[in-house]
Amino acid sequence: MPSTVNYQSLALAGVQALSPYQPGKPIEELERELGITNILKLASNENPLGSSPKALAALANPLKALELYPDGSGYLLKDAIASKLGLQSQQITLGNGSNDVLELIARAFLTQGRSAVVSEYAFAVYPIVIQATGAELRIAKAYSPEHAEMPYGHNLQNLLEKITSTTQLVFIANPNNPTGTWLGKEELLHFLQQLPPQVIVVMDEAYTEYVEDPEFPDALAWLAQFPNLIVTRTFSKIYGLAGLRVGYAASSPEIADILNRVRQPFNVNSLALAAATAALADDEFLKQSVAVNSAGLKQWFAACAKNSWEYIPSVGNFITLNLKRPAAAIYDALLREGVIVRPIGGYGLPQHLRITIGTAAQNQRCIEALKKVLAA
Repeated sequence: MPSTVNYQSLALAGVQALSPYQPGKPIEELERELGITNILKLASNENPLGSSPKALAALANPLKALELYPDGSGYLLKDAIASKLGLQSQQITLGNGSNDVLELIARAFLTQGRSAVVSEYAFAVYPIVIQATGAELRIAKAYSPEHAEMPYGHNLQNLLEKITSTTQLVFIANPNNPTGTWLGKEELLHFLQQLPPQVIVVMDEAYTEYVEDPEFPDALAWLAQFPNLIVTRTFSKIYGLAGLRVGYAASSPEIADILNRVRQPFNVNSLALAAATAALADDEFLKQSVAVNSAGLKQWFAACAKNSWEYIPSVGNFITLNLKRPAAAIYDALLREGVIVRPIGGYGLPQHLRITIGTAAQNQRCIEALKKVLAA
């Protein structure tokens, strides 16, 4: 007999209000839909060079023992992360991608009656993990598009003004996804100094390895000064391990202990543990990835100048263009050219497309496809 129960009504109010996260369109899906091949995916900020060779080589051993559970503590990977970053392994919490870590943080510190603050145009996973706990989501207005220094960037004063007596968490992405905007050392440090000690700041640095500016802040250096700071990072971007899903948080040992109480013991699989540990030592691959990305950003900046395309300044491995018209139709037309990019209307930016930086040839193909589509 069909159930007469309204299961929607049983969910938390915050969950009922959520829209599922929409990932970038997979290549296989586009092949099925349009029957085309030679598809270029520049939608999900993946590394165009693939994965670290050292990471790929490290997969051989765990492949021989897939019947065994992974190390539930992730001892070797935590030790490698701590050694590379100058931290203690007790400060590290591992996750099934950094999204998993973000959810752990929300589950540990949020509930009904508490609130969390995020910026307008910030990563879509923040509202999902916040509202899923039943906590109140408070959104601070970002800088206006006309703001000369950092259009669409986090406005830290607005974030401060959204904090109330119920606020437990503040989420900040630096650089931010999907806008590519970033915060400098002085302004970010001043923000941390103004926060009440009971308000925990989650600094999402998923793209920090791509940044070449020596004045860009490394929030890890502030962990000892601010025990209410959590820094999250990922192996999905520059390390090229998005398919294995592994990320981590660095924090005070006290906060890490709390997070590890709610973390599932086998949330990072054996292949991911081995590959991530090896990838940390592949400095040559990181150096090459940064060089390709830096050249790619310059290639896109030049193309935008030549074609009078407006873009948001970026230091990540993507660029966001303001097309000055509804972007959904442009996105669909690019799909028919075999190029997948990312429309970001769900972020409140319906006229923008986010485009991952690829190799020089991939960037040029996307630029030519965009010129063709916009001309049509």
